[in-house]
Amino acid sequence: MTEITEIGTRLADILKKQLVDFIEAHLEESRTSHLSYRGRELESIGRTQSLGGNVRAMVRGAWGFASFNDMTDLETRVSAAVKMAEFAGQSVTRLADAAMVVDRVPVEVNRLAVDLTLADKKAVIDEYQEVLWAVPGIRTSVIGYGDGHRHSIYVNSLGSYIDQERADVTLRVAAIANADGEVQQAGISLGGNGDFAVVRGRHDDVSAVARRAVALLQAPKLSGGVYTVVLDPVLAGVFTHEAFGHLSESDFIYENERLREVMTLGKQFGSPELNIVDGAALPGLRGSYKYDDEGTPATKTDLIRGGKLVGRLHSRETAARMGEAPTGNARAMNYRHAPIVRMTNTYIEPGSATLDDLVAGVKDGVYAKNWYGGTTSMEMFTFSAGEAYRIQNGRIGEMVRPVTLSGNVFQTLQNLDGIAADLEMNEGGGCGKAGQAPLPVSNGSPHIRIQNCLVGGK
Repeated sequence: MTEITEIGTRLADILKKQLVDFIEAHLEESRTSHLSYRGRELESIGRTQSLGGNVRAMVRGAWGFASFNDMTDLETRVSAAVKMAEFAGQSVTRLADAAMVVDRVPVEVNRLAVDLTLADKKAVIDEYQEVLWAVPGIRTSVIGYGDGHRHSIYVNSLGSYIDQERADVTLRVAAIANADGEVQQAGISLGGNGDFAVVRGRHDDVSAVARRAVALLQAPKLSGGVYTVVLDPVLAGVFTHEAFGHLSESDFIYENERLREVMTLGKQFGSPELNIVDGAALPGLRGSYKYDDEGTPATKTDLIRGGKLVGRLHSRETAARMGEAPTGNARAMNYRHAPIVRMTNTYIEPGSATLDDLVAGVKDGVYAKNWYGGTTSMEMFTFSAGEAYRIQNGRIGEMVRPVTLSGNVFQTLQNLDGIAADLEMNEGGGCGKAGQAPLPVSNGSPHIRIQNCLVGGK
């Protein structure tokens, strides 16, 4: 029996003795490694390993939470969470019903990236450095690599005992070029569920990033205005996650009266071809798992089906508040945090068109790919595309400087009039919320076409 499983057994016995409405505990043993380069210099390299846990107790409808990394006196750790709940007074918090679960979920990767030596990882990243700097015109670059393995044990007063492993690996590469006072950059983000093969052998992708950064120095600027826009799967997936997915997290909804009015189930948000889903039950993705951090089984949740809002994402608490079923979306960044409602793998389902079909009818438009970043405020959004090309007379033409896309997410969904069949998932990002970031997620989409989109250029 490993140390963490022995502690988990002891903790489960302690929880059984507590006179509370509900109590749960997490134990977590994690290993991570990272490398980061800024320019030609290795800025940081290292490994970390930690063992910690938390207890969350409910007394008279109020929560108490305590985290710890000292395993010598578990009774005191449990008692601290119970006392905090007692001090919090009476509340109206309820939890949706849940079944007792006993399960063991091993990681499904042949060889974890975190198990490789730092020297092996550095050798691969050094090759990418050489590829970047072999392109004339590159002035600096940024590379960030990270991996991790998380072994967790979840126990609660229902009798659940879930022993679960998860793994993760990411690589982000950015190249910056300048000439005559002009600066342009290009980048790529990759990720996967812990297998180093995801980031190995990416020399051609890295070279393309560097060459694109240099090419952007000569690209013309697009005049800002309202255009028909075709988004690639990466940018469309980010739009789906950032602009719509966060509005589907039910803690946002029940806390905001205006959002409750807007996010009314049954409301038509798009064409009958539009379907948006979120689900950790999809195998093999960065946002996938078998049980969330409340021990709820992962699901696949329809958010929009046939253009209508049909669902939202729940923890046990938000599900009880809104009279709906839990969806397995309660997630915590690590043992230092209590779980909150988070997305997992969020995407637009494929339609029947091709990219050529979407472009064919566009006389003057924009093909936007990849992304740099963006902001959202309720239903309003602004995103920066990583690449942009003119669409003229039904053909994708010259590259232009990166553009921004802005608008109202609900109006944009109404203007979404074309969905291709080429679904791709982007696993290179991380989600942030309530101080918990970057949480592993994935998002995706086929190519999509949006009419009357506000595009910012020169």
